[in-house]
Amino acid sequence: MFTRSLLDAPRRLVDVQVLSPLAVMPELHKRGIGSALVRHGLGVLAERAAPLVFLEGDPGYYSRFGFAPGGGLGFRKPSLRIPDGAFQVIRFPEHEPWMTGTSVCAEPFWRHDAVGLRDPNA
Repeated sequence: MFTRSLLDAPRRLVDVQVLSPLAVMPELHKRGIGSALVRHGLGVLAERAAPLVFLEGDPGYYSRFGFAPGGGLGFRKPSLRIPDGAFQVIRFPEHEPWMTGTSVCAEPFWRHDAVGLRDPNA
């Protein structure tokens, strides 16, 4: 559910996490399973002193967990194919003000072309 990733900050690379992939079978939607998974996972990461968690997802859903648009907080998307509103971040107490910069997705996301949305008409 969480994938180790990097933040390319001006001072140095910072270990961060990406919330992806996350899925609940459609027949089990609306039962709180996804919310419980996200809350539990974020609690574990907070205990492990992760400074940041990024995701690409629906702001209407993920804002309830404390995620906010990353662009307005000094972070850059790893791909221009990610819609601005979908690029989100949550900052934990270990986050320091100098930790800004570009989110760098782990290699498997690139290998499987799973970063951002492809334009089917391109």
